[in-house]
Amino acid sequence: MAPRGRILVSPMGAHLMLCQPHLTCGDKFYDPLQHCCYDDAVVPLGRTQKCGNCTFRVCFEQCCFWSLRSQESFMVKVKGQSCSLALSPDDRLCRSVG
Repeated sequence: MAPRGRILVSPMGAHLMLCQPHLTCGDKFYDPLQHCCYDDAVVPLGRTQKCGNCTFRVCFEQCCFWSLRSQESFMVKVKGQSCSLALSPDDRLCRSVG
């Protein structure tokens, strides 16, 4: 699910109102400076997950299946890049575990 932008208005004191951007993940609001939406859940920006024998940051990177010389492998790419693109200097090639 793609995050949606919202502006929340919070009362601060008797007369001051503060507007700050928040996004939604499903039906939950979150602060994009502290969290992201990953697999329909709000997670901290520092959350990591395994990708083969590598670890990737779920808010900033993605784990892609990659076939290399008839070996099943994985590749960590920047989030938003197509997994079908050729290996670039920013990508990390990871071995399959198991």
